[in-house]
Amino acid sequence: MHVIPFDRSRLPFARRLAEAARLAYREPGAVRRQAAAWGFPEVRTFCVPHRVPFPLEDTQAFAMGNAETVVVAFRGTEPGELRDWLTDCGALMVPYASGDGMVHLGFEQALDAVWPEILTAVRELRTGNQKLWFTGHSLGGALAMLAAARMYFADPRLLADGVYTFGQPRTCDPILARAYDTAFKGRMFRFVNNSDIVPKLPPDPLYRHVALEQYFDASGRLLPRPPSLLVRVCDALRGHLRSPASFGVDAFRDHGIGAYIQCLTANSEPAREEDVPRAA
Repeated sequence: MHVIPFDRSRLPFARRLAEAARLAYREPGAVRRQAAAWGFPEVRTFCVPHRVPFPLEDTQAFAMGNAETVVVAFRGTEPGELRDWLTDCGALMVPYASGDGMVHLGFEQALDAVWPEILTAVRELRTGNQKLWFTGHSLGGALAMLAAARMYFADPRLLADGVYTFGQPRTCDPILARAYDTAFKGRMFRFVNNSDIVPKLPPDPLYRHVALEQYFDASGRLLPRPPSLLVRVCDALRGHLRSPASFGVDAFRDHGIGAYIQCLTANSEPAREEDVPRAA
């Protein structure tokens, strides 16, 4: 498969979507206030409980829109909770209802819980030719990826303009991953911060990541291509040596959405005019 490299000039926009992913952790009132401050007068918030075993009691997300852009952002969870759950339930794969391949049962059912509300919100907010973006951190990244996939495979006219995820786990098998990469070539950007443990789960080979990894090394530098296993191990060691007191916990420290935003900010060029959202 031909890989389209990440355009570093888009880093300011990636940072904005990471900020939206962080906002998904806030309560609805805070989401509405911040969205309005960003120039998005229309906001829908969702918090839907589900019954499946999961590290969250509900699926939480929000959608915000203006005359040019619609953004859908999903909340994540604590890395320790997600790690334990993915390790215990890593074999739970089911046929993907929206296409070929297999998908993680928990992720699919967590998306099911909120899907009718998400679809309704996108239809209400996308009244013209607004660009559509999905984003999420951690578990929220998995749900953002699957939401964009479900929307496209149900109706190819609803192909998202882009999906940006930060510290997302693997979600599906190689068959679905290939189909997704074909559909979202040049539209899906999956960021991984050095020793972050969550992107390593659930394990290969049953599960496969989508998209080319955008990797921040131990110094916070965005590498031009994913590192080899040897380089990755050496880089993780450098990360340990830079903060010896954090040995054994940096896998969780590197997972925080704040760490991703810090890396994006450090690597960003000045924002371009077309990156700035405009209110209706």
